[in-house]
Amino acid sequence: MQLFSCIIHEGSEAEMLLEERVAVIHGGGGSIGAATARVFAREGARLFLAGRSLPRLEVAADAARAEGAEVEIAVVDAMDQAAVDRHADEVVARAGRIDVALNAVGFDHVQGRSIAETSVDDYLHPVAGYLRTNFVTAKAAARHMVARRSGVILTISTPGARLTGLGLLGNAAQSAGLEGFSRALAGELGPDGVRVVCVRPHAMSDAVATSYTGEMFGRTAAAGGIPLDDWLAGLAGGTALGRLPVLDDVAEYLAFAASDRAGSMTGAIANLSAGALVD
Repeated sequence: MQLFSCIIHEGSEAEMLLEERVAVIHGGGGSIGAATARVFAREGARLFLAGRSLPRLEVAADAARAEGAEVEIAVVDAMDQAAVDRHADEVVARAGRIDVALNAVGFDHVQGRSIAETSVDDYLHPVAGYLRTNFVTAKAAARHMVARRSGVILTISTPGARLTGLGLLGNAAQSAGLEGFSRALAGELGPDGVRVVCVRPHAMSDAVATSYTGEMFGRTAAAGGIPLDDWLAGLAGGTALGRLPVLDDVAEYLAFAASDRAGSMTGAIANLSAGALVD
């Protein structure tokens, strides 16, 4: 019995998915970024968290350090190519490489309005924002990954890429655009040994507690004339599982996708919508 326990213990240590991997997370203080940082930390990664809010980055870093990880934080504007490039260079100078790059940057944007009620600026805000920041961060990471012929770039989409209905125009355009960008980038970087995986979760019930996400969900529900809890319940009722995903569902999958266990996966759009969409 003692021998069996020892074998199990040693096996569990060897099974860390991201042991000694260097991971950069832009939007590291946000809901998905912080949850993923904690899971990456548990799986053995060395973390570099970047974002615009120092207090949020510090909270996320503390949670990741509690899992035993080495974590560094930096205030970086993920829309600024020069700033992101400098940060990537600093990471490589300190850690020697970038193995995983996740863009979990979020933008507060308008949903729930008809085209007649939506301005051009409101429509284009998420399109320009999400596509620019993902281009900027992927370009910075790819430069270092291609040189080593190894690495994983992770992006985050939404079901809006495949949904139809009122109030989704900007969200649908940015999500479909980001998924197309991810597929094309996978084809470009694949011969250089770099994988690109896009994850498409649904609205996450526990992300409501974060400021911009909760506010955005609240406005969308209000535009439909229903309380937020009822709106979320309606979304959950429309899934095959009868529930919405939670942040840890997404974070755990991202850790898998970044690991060698997903070594043949690239150009994929992972459906984490709890069955709101069925591929």
